[in-house]
Amino acid sequence: MSTLKSSSHSQSAFADAALLKLAAVDALKKLDPRAQLRNPVMFVVFLGAIVTTAVCFRSPSGFNLQITVWLWFTVFFANFAEALAEGRGKAQAASLRRMRTTTMARRLRGSTEDIVVAGDLHKGDLVVCEAGDIIPADGDVVEGIATVDESAITGESAPVIRESGGDHSAVTGGTRVISDRIVILVTNEPGNAFLDRMIAMVESASRQRTPNEIALGILLVSLTLVFVLAVGTLPALAHFSEKLAGQAGAVNVSLVVLVSLLVCLIPTTIGGLLSAIGISGIDRLIQRNVLATSGRAVEAAGDIDVLLLDKTGTITMGNRQAAAFMPAPGVEEKELAVAAHLASMADETPEGRSIVVLAKERFNLRAHDISERHVTWIPFSAHSRMSGVDMEGGLIRWRKGAADSMRRWVEENGGSYPSEVQALVEKVSASGGTPLVVAEQRRVLGVVQLKDVVKGGIRERFAQLRKMGIRTVMITGDNPMTAAAIAVEAGVDDFMAEATPEDKLARIREEQAKGHLVAMTGDGTNDAPALAHADVGVAMSTGTQAAREAGNMVDLDSNPTKLIEVVEIGKQLLMTRGALTTFSIANDVAKYFAIIPAMFLGLYATIPGERGPLAALDLMHLHSPESAILSAVIFNALIIIALIPLALRGVQYRAMGAVAVLRRNVMVYGLGGVIVPFIGIKLIDLLLAGLGLA
Repeated sequence: MSTLKSSSHSQSAFADAALLKLAAVDALKKLDPRAQLRNPVMFVVFLGAIVTTAVCFRSPSGFNLQITVWLWFTVFFANFAEALAEGRGKAQAASLRRMRTTTMARRLRGSTEDIVVAGDLHKGDLVVCEAGDIIPADGDVVEGIATVDESAITGESAPVIRESGGDHSAVTGGTRVISDRIVILVTNEPGNAFLDRMIAMVESASRQRTPNEIALGILLVSLTLVFVLAVGTLPALAHFSEKLAGQAGAVNVSLVVLVSLLVCLIPTTIGGLLSAIGISGIDRLIQRNVLATSGRAVEAAGDIDVLLLDKTGTITMGNRQAAAFMPAPGVEEKELAVAAHLASMADETPEGRSIVVLAKERFNLRAHDISERHVTWIPFSAHSRMSGVDMEGGLIRWRKGAADSMRRWVEENGGSYPSEVQALVEKVSASGGTPLVVAEQRRVLGVVQLKDVVKGGIRERFAQLRKMGIRTVMITGDNPMTAAAIAVEAGVDDFMAEATPEDKLARIREEQAKGHLVAMTGDGTNDAPALAHADVGVAMSTGTQAAREAGNMVDLDSNPTKLIEVVEIGKQLLMTRGALTTFSIANDVAKYFAIIPAMFLGLYATIPGERGPLAALDLMHLHSPESAILSAVIFNALIIIALIPLALRGVQYRAMGAVAVLRRNVMVYGLGGVIVPFIGIKLIDLLLAGLGLA
């Protein structure tokens, strides 16, 4: 497994004692007023805790002491939530740092090589790497071809091919060359390598707040100011009511009680968890081996409503699969299938394997049927563009390959190429498929049709996206007829046929001009402009350096379908933030019914010392005024710690539209936010009364 996956999957945040300890220490460090100022809501709680601490020293009492302790716990728990989310990123960053070793590089100067430390390489330098060498820096292959082990970065054990002049020329520092020799052009200065950027990406402490997060923060600050003003005017209202009723001192408006009321009414729950929610969104992407350059990219993924997807490798399998045997006139389909099956036995390409599979499925053919016929296998090669088999000393020769190569082979053996077969080839090509011709020496037997196979379950995924209000657009270089057929089979909403890189960029700009947010994937240099202009651009790790620089996310697995997961994670982040905001605002209702009756309990009472008419607001029938206020403060602190797992994990994701999400949040988290505090405060009140603490 990769470092990223092992560090994020091997342990749960709440199961790792070391991580909890580190988060607790960091939470204490965050009690620095400068750190608290970054969260205005919790800064108000922080100031309230300081005020009650001062009051506690001036007028010590058990009630004042308990309120003070729980206010400090409220601040600590909010700090702990953020520190725990950051701690997971720091642990991943530490694992990545351990990957960095002092590597020596063979720098090429003209025709001579210098052995230098990798840290001394600069952008534009050329380095040579051979089998067994660690690639010393990020760069592009400018000469040669080699297999490279990238498991340290991607977690995949299978080596990949890196070669000059294509879309798979980028190499990453820290990976290992397994075979052959390549010359690499260094593309980054020291300290700005891909591994360095990965570390910076997972260091949550440097995370910038997203626009939506800032907007929500402004809303929370506004609510806090409203409650500050409301609580600030409460003593004047209380004194006026006391004077009107002729009951001096009937209302408890001590400084500790007012601070308790303020802390319970301001949105402390979401204020304490807001940062953790944002950090956890990035963390969930990292768990899926996707690196986001910023929280903005994750959040933008949640707002995406147009998804541009390449057909090959995303919607279809990528490798074309055998779909049909199309015999020439006078040839039986089984005869063609037998020849194609045997001619493909030495073809290790996915296309060749698919012909073998199709023949087995259609006619139950097996290789052991020819085990006694003195077989010589002819492997597929890129040079000949065909594969085959010779049997019985060359008396029987079957070949399968590209139409032009097979035409030359048949004619070289004295045969003729029928016009009917040429018509089959053109028919398959016109439909967007790939024709492979099968022949027996001088006799052409027919054509095997290869076609793109739509991935299983992709239609259902697109249906889910449609429920979320996301429109999918398939991009392909196929002709319009073939593109339309695949679009219908896959269930996409729209398609672009015969698309060029310029067409992709124009489509993105067109969609954005209509007010849509667009996401897409890419791996080539020609995809870089479109990736840069898309609101969410996911670049493949195996792609070119230009593509990786242009995108605002990098998929280390280089799986184009990951874009769908990225959108789902972004949606989940927004849903989590909305759900916990709804819950935070709703749970103020119970605290109101706990503290306000406790403060005004004796006002307007007909008999001194009895409960006044405002006692009717004491719906929970709490034990005493002190117990009511203390229970509300304790619940306000404990609910933060209780919701940390949900903030880090995210609410359960379901594909649904914005209206459905709003309705669900109101029903589950709105109604739940009203009911749960009533139950929680009552239970705490019973416990305090039972222990004699209030």
